[in-house]
Amino acid sequence: MELNNLKPAAGATKSGKRIARGQGSGRGGTSTRGHKGAKSRSGYKRKRGFEGGQMPLQMRLPKRGFNSPNRVAYVAFNLDRLQAISEKHGLTEISPEALYTAGIIKKNDLVKVLATGELTAKLTLTAHAASASAKEAIEKAGGTLTIA
Repeated sequence: MELNNLKPAAGATKSGKRIARGQGSGRGGTSTRGHKGAKSRSGYKRKRGFEGGQMPLQMRLPKRGFNSPNRVAYVAFNLDRLQAISEKHGLTEISPEALYTAGIIKKNDLVKVLATGELTAKLTLTAHAASASAKEAIEKAGGTLTIA
């Protein structure tokens, strides 16, 4: 068997409909497009969401809420989670770069430290934001927190 001898199995392929090749073909005249209207014209393209003139669904549904363009989204890290990360990865210095390297956050995520849980390890933390109680708990455990 060679590449130039390959061909599909018998009956596996069908030739396409040859439209607009005269009345004798059975697909002449309007060429299977029916009579008149936008769909019969060349260049017709259905608009996304168009429902035949009926009010489209996305326009019928009520619009709710408000998305602030100035919102700053942080990835929250509680003290118990930071404790688990330091134990699992053997880290004493935790920064956004270290978290990214460990595959915990994405490259441009902002990190915020929150005070839920207990921290026993002496950690050097760098974050973009932190709660006052979290900062107090880190310093109580003998660590330091730097806001970057």
